[in-house]
Formats: sequence, structure tokens, C-alpha cells
Amino acid sequence: MKKPLIKSISEHIELNSEEQNLIESFWTEKTLKKGEYLLRNGEICRTDNFVVSGTLKAFYINSKTGKEEILYFAIENWWATDIDSFQKQKPSIYNIQAIEQTELLQIRYDSFQEMLKQIPKLERFFRIILEKYLGSLQKRIIEDNVLDAEQRYANFIENYPKITDKVPQYLIASYLGITAEFLSRIRKKYKSS
Repeated sequence: MKKPLIKSISEHIELNSEEQNLIESFWTEKTLKKGEYLLRNGEICRTDNFVVSGTLKAFYINSKTGKEEILYFAIENWWATDIDSFQKQKPSIYNIQAIEQTELLQIRYDSFQEMLKQIPKLERFFRIILEKYLGSLQKRIIEDNVLDAEQRYANFIENYPKITDKVPQYLIASYLGITAEFLSRIRKKYKSS
């Protein structure tokens, strides 16, 4: 089950077989059932999590509306972690929950630090991952402020076609900041054009 992680790392840095074996020794496997939480608001994120298979959603509950608001989805070969909570070992401000049965690889905070000490070039890999995450976050902030709902939906299905097939439409609507009914109208219009 650890091969997808090694493959993902190897796309960015070169690893010899000894380094691959050492990396694998730091990670443990975890299975979440549909609906099970990986992290709850107020808990400290103790692990960094690589998704081998399945789908997760990260969300918070809007205190004004009481509604769930989606921050991100994580599918196979993606990461699902509250970076701030993990890095600072402080309580999380959001939840991460399995949308379907999900297989994960996890590494605890102290083991993560030890792994980076023993294999310093992994710092480069995790920098690349964080840069990609930051870039997508910046793009999303700009799109949310500049684009209308139809344009945001078009960008979503273009950039995340695998998520579109795996995630219920009401969750995609939440991610886009619109109602499920409005998304349904957009989808009908989008399909007919």
C-alpha cells in the first residue's frame, strides 16, 4: 500500500532503494469507513495523511448559517491534513471526514520530523507539495472574488474531473459557495451549451 506514496515522492526527487525502505518504515496504514472522521474541529492534527484510495472532505460549520462549508476535497494521491494544526500541534479549526471508504498512509508529527532529519532531501519534496497547495489556494481565493458561479463551476470541472465524478453535487455546490439547486441549473445550462 505504500508504493503510491513512494511513486509520488519519486516524481519530484530521486530515491534509492534504501531511502525508499526508510521512508516506508515511518508511515502506517489506516482505513476510514464512509462517514468516519480523520480530524474534528478542536482536535490537534497528529498525522500528515496521504490518500491511497477513497475521498475525503475538509469542512467547517458556518456559525451564522449552521451549514457545512467545504474547504477542499482529497482523492487518491492527494494530501489531507490541517497543515497549521499539524505544524504547530495546536487545535484544528475544521473537520476532515471520509465521503467513501478511504485508505490512508499516515505519519505522526515526531516521526515526520525524524524522517526529514534522516532524509534531508525530503524537505524539497514537501516544499514542492506546499507550493502547489499555496498556488491552488491563491487561485481559489481570486476565483471566488472575481468569477461568477458558472465560471467557478467550469473551472472546477476542468481542473478536478476526478472529483466531479466521485463527490455528490451538493458538496460541490458547498465548495463553490452556491446552493445545490443553483448548481443544478448551472449544470443543465452547461450541458445544453
